Amino acid sequence: MQPRQTPVDGVGLGLRRALMGPLSRAESVPFDFLEVAPENWIPMGGRLGKQFRTFTERFPFVCHGLSLSLGGPAPLDFGLLADIKAFLEEHRIRCYTEHLSYCSDHGHLYDLMPIPFTEEAVHYVADRIRQVQDFLEQPIGIEHVSYYAAPGAQMSEIDFINAVVKEADCQLLLDVNNAYVNSINHHYDPYQFISALPGERICYVHIAGHYDEAEDLKVDTHGSAVIEPVWDLLAHAYRQFGVLPTLLERDFNFPDQDELFAELNRIGDYQHQWPASRTG
Repeated sequence: MQPRQTPVDGVGLGLRRALMGPLSRAESVPFDFLEVAPENWIPMGGRLGKQFRTFTERFPFVCHGLSLSLGGPAPLDFGLLADIKAFLEEHRIRCYTEHLSYCSDHGHLYDLMPIPFTEEAVHYVADRIRQVQDFLEQPIGIEHVSYYAAPGAQMSEIDFINAVVKEADCQLLLDVNNAYVNSINHHYDPYQFISALPGERICYVHIAGHYDEAEDLKVDTHGSAVIEPVWDLLAHAYRQFGVLPTLLERDFNFPDQDELFAELNRIGDYQHQWPASRTG
């Protein structure tokens, strides 16, 4: 079986503006690639733009979009897509991913809303993903999102995700924390969920912390440390699919550098325990 080709390798970190100063001063860093939301950087120039370029010239980058609204009722924003395409080319971005959700309807909703798990929605969103891929002239990855209600569901989450990925012929961004959060909130086995994903389509992995609203309600926040059950799910993903590029998301409540680097080093330690990536 041939190893799967991934756009990046090793350990990744979501680059936030608050981290740029400390990271630029660090003598060495325990990551191999970085990720940004293109919407946050497309309009950026001046000092921050120059500082950003010092990172893109030093490290491989991937992009994770926030506002394409793949499942939304409004037409796709091809003006935004043109800006994203130019940004990907300018900074030699290795991979572009977006959320399997929607966030606008002729106006921004400022949240990631769940797409109904229906056959009609599969065809609708798969067609929009194909349009995006045709416009960008490259495959994209979609991330299964955390969600807190499933309006109008006619199929399971895993069946919906797999159907969209197959029909759109796109890649998949595996978010281990989202699998854990959804498993608690919607009462399913996260190990079975991950095992049922199309491993050959996974481009890379997200891992993050979340907020415990209640014993049976977890909220995906990216504002705390990764907990042990989520680390266990990452290990399961590696056992199932082989080692995959894995990125730590931290959006606020940034810990000191030693604590942040310790989480990144833990990803690296996990990656050394399993064989290289393979189709799964």
